[in-house]
Amino acid sequence: MNDNSLKNMYIHTIGCQMNVYDSERIARDMKAAGYDLTQSVSAADLIVLNTCAIREKAEQKVFSFLGRLADLKKKKPELIIAVGGCVAQQEGRKIISRIPYVDVVFGTSAIGRLPNLVRQAKSRRRRIVDVELAEKIEEAENTAEYPDAVTGFVTIMQGCDNYCSYCVVPYVRGREMSRTPENIIAEIRSLVSMGLREVTLLGQNVNSYGKKEKLCSFPDLLARINEIEGIRRIRFTTSHPKDLSDELIHAFRDLDKLCGHIHLPVQSGSDHILKLMNRKYSGEQYLEKVVGLRKINPEIAITSDIIVGFPGETESDFNDTLNLIRRVAYDGLFAFKYSDRPNAPAACFPDKVPEEKKKERLQTVLDVQAVFTLDKNEAMVGKTEEILVEGPSRKQPDVNENTESDSEFQWSGRTSANKIVNFSEEGQIFCDRNFKGRMIRVRIDRAFPHSLRGTPVYIEPPECKPS
Repeated sequence: MNDNSLKNMYIHTIGCQMNVYDSERIARDMKAAGYDLTQSVSAADLIVLNTCAIREKAEQKVFSFLGRLADLKKKKPELIIAVGGCVAQQEGRKIISRIPYVDVVFGTSAIGRLPNLVRQAKSRRRRIVDVELAEKIEEAENTAEYPDAVTGFVTIMQGCDNYCSYCVVPYVRGREMSRTPENIIAEIRSLVSMGLREVTLLGQNVNSYGKKEKLCSFPDLLARINEIEGIRRIRFTTSHPKDLSDELIHAFRDLDKLCGHIHLPVQSGSDHILKLMNRKYSGEQYLEKVVGLRKINPEIAITSDIIVGFPGETESDFNDTLNLIRRVAYDGLFAFKYSDRPNAPAACFPDKVPEEKKKERLQTVLDVQAVFTLDKNEAMVGKTEEILVEGPSRKQPDVNENTESDSEFQWSGRTSANKIVNFSEEGQIFCDRNFKGRMIRVRIDRAFPHSLRGTPVYIEPPECKPS
């Protein structure tokens, strides 16, 4: 294969939505450099691993994946292996010391430099490490490609200034930096022109968007995006409770395209632990935010993150967390066992909680939350919900579903509250059978722990095309 021929690139992404967004940028930047995406690792001329360091398990996945590439690298010595993302930023040259067949290590600020780094690695046959953090946010060219995508991500800011004691983000993604509203809106308009109908705005703390740069506020940005013709839904993540303003709470009433769901990570219900975590709010202050949200929008879905087994967490502290979960009655939770992370202050905290105790507490949280999630899903049975159809259902039939229709082809979408709804085509009123990207009203017939099943009853007439 000569240098001018199209080469194959395989991207493996570990971590959050921001990593997914970064991988999409890597894909289009490397395509411009002559690399086309492949789904086959063995067919790749370039393998890019985009990594996450937020938890120990995610970091373990990185080195497990790299270990599986050893034989392939022996068979194809010309193969370029590049490691990027948060683990790359955190470990730098240590990755090459540990995995000597890695060719490129590029940090979270070096994504735009990857094509040149790969060229250097190929031409000079030497290993390249670039983990220099940027002092200002880098704007990529607005050439995003979303083939047939209905939903997508747009990063509005990078980095974080909160320095929660358990978190590595400020160390691997740098200080907080916001993009200009003009560039954000231009990117969203470009995506809409390609068929995107729902956008999720990404940032470590979107509530503080624009403050350092004296740009517009985050609610103002949402209002401007709400005016973009063709966008049907707006979501965002993540929202820090301490910066959740009344203006943003009111946006859930005033902006018709803003979805009725907020992910509001609490991490713990104990004021003692919240102080150790450097979260800058109390349990009662958090609950006041929840009350405000539900007053403005009684149907809003609230989800959260919980960390169990933080250093010094007593049974009393843990019970405070359980009590908060019960008082909020979340629609869903992401719960995790605490793990020490490099550079994070909590790694040096005393009174570590034993692993077995962390495991036990995690299961307790999951069990308590499962009841609320199922109850809230079951309360939707009989209601009619509007969903945006994202495409064919990717899920296997629920083990508790046990119906004769389990083997039917199903379409899938989400409600405004971010609940998955699956439905089949049988006996419906549509003018054709291409539902992807359409807004459809679905009567909810059945509820399961992680999804809903419904029957479509209406599709917007403008979406129908004459036969």
